Amino acid sequence: MSDAALPLAAAAPARRSSARGESLGVRIALIAVSLLFLLLFLLLPLAAVFVEAGSKGWEAYRAAITEPDALAAIRLTLLVAAIAVPFNIVVGIAAAWAVAKFEFRGKNLLISLIDLPFSVSPVISGLVFVLLFGAQGYFGPWLQAHDIKIVFALPGLILATVFVTFPFVARELIPHMQSLGTADEEAALTLGASPWRVFFRVTLPNVKWSLFYGVLLCNARAMGEFGAVAVVSGKIRGLTNTMPLHIEILYNEYMGAAAFAVASLLAGLALITLALKTFLEWRFGDEIAASRRH
Repeated sequence: MSDAALPLAAAAPARRSSARGESLGVRIALIAVSLLFLLLFLLLPLAAVFVEAGSKGWEAYRAAITEPDALAAIRLTLLVAAIAVPFNIVVGIAAAWAVAKFEFRGKNLLISLIDLPFSVSPVISGLVFVLLFGAQGYFGPWLQAHDIKIVFALPGLILATVFVTFPFVARELIPHMQSLGTADEEAALTLGASPWRVFFRVTLPNVKWSLFYGVLLCNARAMGEFGAVAVVSGKIRGLTNTMPLHIEILYNEYMGAAAFAVASLLAGLALITLALKTFLEWRFGDEIAASRRH
């Protein structure tokens, strides 16, 4: 190599490095902006919740979260999530399996219906249930005649929560199942496995991490849902108030410390969920990455 060519050869790696990424200053600026955003809009509000929750001392905090209406709201929130999330797991898996593994007429319509709760305001979805099952709704007279309560009762809360949380499991599973294709299932069927055995031994293990993330999102939304639940609940203290509704009532009654105390429980549940997700990613990181690449 000639002496004239040496500077060009030495400059080539630098040019390739510059072409692959931004300059150091740009990278530092992007990182700083991201950290500033996280600090101002995520970390500080979260810290403020816990600070305000304990602003009047431990006894006031304990009294706020053990008050009968607060305990009823906590139990109701957990009950609604315990019913809505498993239902959406089953239906979400079935919908994702149908979309990803089969070709049929109306497939695009099914995908659009899965995405519908994302495009409809939660308040509107709650009003739809009132229109259908309320006292003056389409099925209201029949329900009253048979002494069946849906709106302003537990069934209405479950229906509203199922509706707004339905897409999370299905939408997490569909792209993963589509990327996997059908080769593994077809091979198992060729070897004589039954369809159910193929599902539990082949399909489900392949998508378990996507399913787990979908369940986390679904559960978080189920416990924190406000708009749709507020419309169908009637906000009856001790009966139909979930934790978000109870927090609003406390805050509107100028009981800020009590409102933040209950809010800290929701924030704590979110942090526990995040910690669980982080632990599993740390413990099974290689397996998760391999599953995602596949």
